[in-house]
Amino acid sequence: MKTKISVLIVLFLMSVSVHAQIDRSKQPESGPAPKITLETPQEFTLKNGIKVLVVENHKLPKVTYSLRLDNKPITEGNKAGVSSLLSSMLGNGTTSISKDKFNDEIDFLGASLGFGAQNGYASSLSKYANRILELMADAAINPLFTEEEFQKSKDQLIEGLKSQEKSVDAIAARVGNALSYGKNNPFGEFTTEETVNNITLQDVKNFYNTYFIPNNAYLVVVGDVNYKTIKKDITKKFGAWKKGTEIKSATPPITSNVTTTQIDFIDVPNAVQSNVVVTNTVDLEKGDADYFAAKIANYILGGGGEGYLFKNLREQHAYTYGAYSSLNESRYNAGRFEASASVRNAVTDSAAVEILNEINRIKTQPVDVKDLESAKAKYVGNFVMALEKPETVAEYALNIKLNNLPKDFYETYLEKINALTPADIQNAAKTYFKPENARVIIVGKGSEVLTNLEKTGVPIAYYDKFANPVEKPTYDIALPEGVTAKTVLQDYINAVGGQEKLTAVNTINIISEAEYQPGMMMNLEIKKTAKNQFSQNITMMGQSVMKTVMNNKTGYVVMQGQKKEMTEEEVLKSVAEAAPFPELNYLTSTVSLEGIEDVEGEQAYKIKISEELSVFYSVESGLKLKDERTTPMGSAALFYSDYKDLNGIKFPYKLSQTMGPQKFDFIVKEIKVNEGVTNEDFN
Repeated sequence: MKTKISVLIVLFLMSVSVHAQIDRSKQPESGPAPKITLETPQEFTLKNGIKVLVVENHKLPKVTYSLRLDNKPITEGNKAGVSSLLSSMLGNGTTSISKDKFNDEIDFLGASLGFGAQNGYASSLSKYANRILELMADAAINPLFTEEEFQKSKDQLIEGLKSQEKSVDAIAARVGNALSYGKNNPFGEFTTEETVNNITLQDVKNFYNTYFIPNNAYLVVVGDVNYKTIKKDITKKFGAWKKGTEIKSATPPITSNVTTTQIDFIDVPNAVQSNVVVTNTVDLEKGDADYFAAKIANYILGGGGEGYLFKNLREQHAYTYGAYSSLNESRYNAGRFEASASVRNAVTDSAAVEILNEINRIKTQPVDVKDLESAKAKYVGNFVMALEKPETVAEYALNIKLNNLPKDFYETYLEKINALTPADIQNAAKTYFKPENARVIIVGKGSEVLTNLEKTGVPIAYYDKFANPVEKPTYDIALPEGVTAKTVLQDYINAVGGQEKLTAVNTINIISEAEYQPGMMMNLEIKKTAKNQFSQNITMMGQSVMKTVMNNKTGYVVMQGQKKEMTEEEVLKSVAEAAPFPELNYLTSTVSLEGIEDVEGEQAYKIKISEELSVFYSVESGLKLKDERTTPMGSAALFYSDYKDLNGIKFPYKLSQTMGPQKFDFIVKEIKVNEGVTNEDFN
């Protein structure tokens, strides 16, 4: 016993001694970078040209197959979209297995399988490895192309294009690519409804026969497999894939940047915020000597919440929820740098200037050593974490082959990152970030942002939503004689049913739903009374996502379980809107007619209700088309359409709500007038 006590005392004293030697006033020094040792995949090549890489990993009873066709980029011309249709049709059955049976078996195996126009992927438990490989090979070699599936895919593609027509983000991406690379470049070409309508099922088959061939294909296998066994299985199943005619296509040329900074403006009248992108093309590949410096420079500028852009535009100025940058390398002369943010209309010009300022800052001022070390640590951490995934090893091996990299490229990755200096970062920024030759692509509401953009002194070019040059838009539409805010409001009241009928409405209960994701519905229920009571509840899968309640002089908001009481000022601002028909209150309030603007292609009177709220009414029908609310952190809009008569009153049966860059179409399922609402609903 005495011996045990003595040992404990010694251990205690040793512990105290160790802690006493630690100087807690100094940050601990980083340990040595972990040594990276990558297993070399086993390889073989089939007679038809497929190169196979196999990485055995027996930690989990799982296997994945990744197919990659390394074809050079091509243009699809007046049939742009044919590759998208091929993507949607591949993997939906084979010539020997119907679509339903094919998909049912995948589900039964608990596996996953999918294809793109130049790739494929499958994964399953290793005990089903042979069968899922067989299904993948069958789908790749013997695809089921039917007129019915073709038409369905075509309709879905067109519907997707229509849904993006008024999306600021989609327009910015399309025009940005077209202006940066050119419309006749594979990276600048885009799909339209017209080009999709030019495509026939035979075009899809021809595209498949020409480009979906094994000549330049790689198949990467990762997981719980035996090399000899899997080699035999792949040879048997993919060996039947016939070699195609060699594809002859040239690498697209490098596209030149503009000679001086210019703003490329695209007017979207319904935009509630502006998408601002500062961009230039770059000549950068993975094997370049300054590749790592360029990537870290971009990370410091706009890689996340600690980047220059984020700290400036969000934390310092509150222009946006986030501002970021990207720097993409390319083997095909399609490298590109972008710095972007979605900002509220009122600060569009200021945001563009601040983005340019931060790009110039990293080019002209050495980065702080602490910022550099922090960026290195996060980059290294992400790299090391990625190595925990078995498929990463195969991906890296494939990158080495495709990019003609040194064999030790990834083994010396951390060493190259940690060796970077502030001078390296600044030199890379000077090379690849070109604000002096950048396009500042801005998609937004011209009537609200152009005047201030012109004050920046940067030349402005104007384009439509498909990158065609256009004249500067005009917004000064003369108001008809005698039209005032009060007459517009009265016209609305008359259009929906008249003052007598609206005044007789004491309560309304509106129930609607929108598709949040395929198969996932979001429900919206609105309740209003003539006693300044209002309730709005958004639910998903039976759970409340956001609920707002106002009861005369009090109110609160609950979001994700967190309750916040409304201030007296917030309640006062909302009182007028709480009524079943707020226009009855607006008639006796101080409101102003701001002019005529375009709303979803329709001319509308803009009535300013308050500093935060503007409401738009159709010039032609008098009906309400949109509410637009602006706050310091951004703008949101609610669109009204599909008006239908209910007991002599017209109600909108489609409510389209913008939430950041997204827009959700709530379809009204039921409207109750003077029923279905009680005082308890507003507790």
